[in-house]
Amino acid sequence: MRYDDYEHLSFERRPNGVLVIIIDRPERLNAANERLHDEFAAVWRTFDEDPDACVAVITGRGRAFSAGGDLKQDADPRAALRSERVLRSGQVALDIVNNMLDCKKPIISAINGVAVGAGLAVALTADISIIDETVRITDGHMRLGVASGDHAAMLWPWLCGMAKSKYYLLTSEFLTGAEAERIGLVSLAVPGDEVLQRAYDLADRIGAGPQRAVRSTKRALNHVLRLAAPAFELSVALETIDFYQEDALEGITAFHEKRPPRFPSASSERDA
Repeated sequence: MRYDDYEHLSFERRPNGVLVIIIDRPERLNAANERLHDEFAAVWRTFDEDPDACVAVITGRGRAFSAGGDLKQDADPRAALRSERVLRSGQVALDIVNNMLDCKKPIISAINGVAVGAGLAVALTADISIIDETVRITDGHMRLGVASGDHAAMLWPWLCGMAKSKYYLLTSEFLTGAEAERIGLVSLAVPGDEVLQRAYDLADRIGAGPQRAVRSTKRALNHVLRLAAPAFELSVALETIDFYQEDALEGITAFHEKRPPRFPSASSERDA
């Protein structure tokens, strides 16, 4: 794809080979519909093939980075559970992370607002992540009643350790940017009005540096993450299976109806 082919991503060029990628659905808090989900996967190949780009900075337009999957793109909650959509979504989830890891050039995420779902996958798979210290992020799969796929089983244990990974992934509890930095989930947490400038300054520094050495170091480090590739693929497969279960229908329906889910598999529901 060419940059002009993207519908929900915008692009700006800065000095030192810095390419700014802007998630551009502010009216939906940059939530990922099917088109944007595909673009999250494809853009890293476009960037990698751009001879004039050395470093990417990805951020969100408006007050969100990306509010996850756009579950309200369909009026009927069952539409999100159609077999072909679920299977395709799982493949794209794999492609997003794998294409970011395979990208030779460094990627910096400037997490200016809420990041959930595919948006959180992009934010945390970036080589360096800079977040507003007051922003709240979450892996919300438990709220939907499906396994935590996307990226978390591969990345979180390396970033913040197994104890914190299990705590946040099994509860879907929110954490602030400051707490995310404290536990090692992100690189830096800074005041909100400094996020983008810090990302630009860092991108300038890397873009003016030795590009072969930068890319070689990224390549070597990412082989550490790839040790967890089997866990990643399993998590996406299990998430796909879970989307065919009653809990997922209840989770998505509850989201549409703006109420807490009552999962059929929960002991409280079985005992009622």
